[in-house]
Amino acid sequence: MTHVQQIVNAAKDKELRSIGEKILARQRIGFDEGVTLFEKGSLAYLGALANWVRETMHGNKTYFNRNFHIEPTNVCVFSCAFCAYSRLYAKRDEGWELSIDQMVDMVKKYDGKPVTEVHIVGGVHPKMNLDFFSELLQKIKAHRPGLHIKAFTAVEFDYMFRKAKLSVQEGMNKLKAAGLDSIPGGGAEIFHPEIRQQICADKVDADGWLLIHKTAHQLGMHSNATLLYGHIEKYWHRIDHMERLRTLQDETHGFNTFIPLKFRNKDNDMSHVSESSVIEDMKMYAVSRLYMDNFPHLKAYWPMLGRQSAQLTLSFGVNDLDGTIDDTTKIYSMAGSEEQTPTLTTAQLVSLIKQAKREPVERDTLYNEIKNYLHTDITELEINPVYN
Repeated sequence: MTHVQQIVNAAKDKELRSIGEKILARQRIGFDEGVTLFEKGSLAYLGALANWVRETMHGNKTYFNRNFHIEPTNVCVFSCAFCAYSRLYAKRDEGWELSIDQMVDMVKKYDGKPVTEVHIVGGVHPKMNLDFFSELLQKIKAHRPGLHIKAFTAVEFDYMFRKAKLSVQEGMNKLKAAGLDSIPGGGAEIFHPEIRQQICADKVDADGWLLIHKTAHQLGMHSNATLLYGHIEKYWHRIDHMERLRTLQDETHGFNTFIPLKFRNKDNDMSHVSESSVIEDMKMYAVSRLYMDNFPHLKAYWPMLGRQSAQLTLSFGVNDLDGTIDDTTKIYSMAGSEEQTPTLTTAQLVSLIKQAKREPVERDTLYNEIKNYLHTDITELEINPVYN
């Protein structure tokens, strides 16, 4: 009998024991069972099950990639209660707006460096329309054809397409032709209208978000999915959100990764709301791994959680820590990130993963393995700049 089987068998609560038995039998758990895990599951119980699922799927492998971020603007027509990053269009003098040439110059900074992905997201600026971003994508691809472009949240797409008077299908086709390779998972927040109305009422709704990702999948593009947790939502709101994503994944199989995002209360309209504890954070990751059974990967953004908490998630279902990123990223630090300078060298990230007794594997955006660093000498990485 394995250690995790012993833990399940020893569970005093019959509901928890039954759910654990289903998970070990690789059977899907339902909505109410997901809520029960949040409400009744101890950290040890959830962690043991989530780690078992993680190791069944991926062994000790923990993925990362070498990426950098471009944030075209923090000027935004929307006002979300949890956002410390954006500046309303009426106050755009307090923000930044990058030109196409400035952003292409940022890409050129990485010439000769082994980055595999550029991640482009920002505010919703009325002057940065579909044609603007199509030109940006074309110029990036012209300069560096092999660089994977993961760009724009569903909120940005929705605004672009409506302003251009194009359907989602037409708009996505245009951006794909311009060079878009895949899309990130931002803008999902919490799908249920009861919460969405309070924290981001003017954003694209759940159906709109899901349609954009479904369309991307149908066009052969992959995407990620997120959930903003730890604010005013209830446990069942989280499960409702995950259920909608799981249902779409059953249909399209286009999601690569699920990413729970921790709410941070610095400098926003929800500063009065307490942040979740580390225990609640780990429960969130564990339940995500148990519920999102058709998502191949579970990611923790180390800049938002902090390095130590990110290491801890690797025992609660997580098998991906995102990337090296770089110090141009402002979204994390302005929102109250644990990491005020969110950048790690490859050596530092490999070391962080090894310290957690896991196997560091560099990947590309679509999780094709590039290099396994299990037996790589950290000292070699630190002194050889080609790896940093």
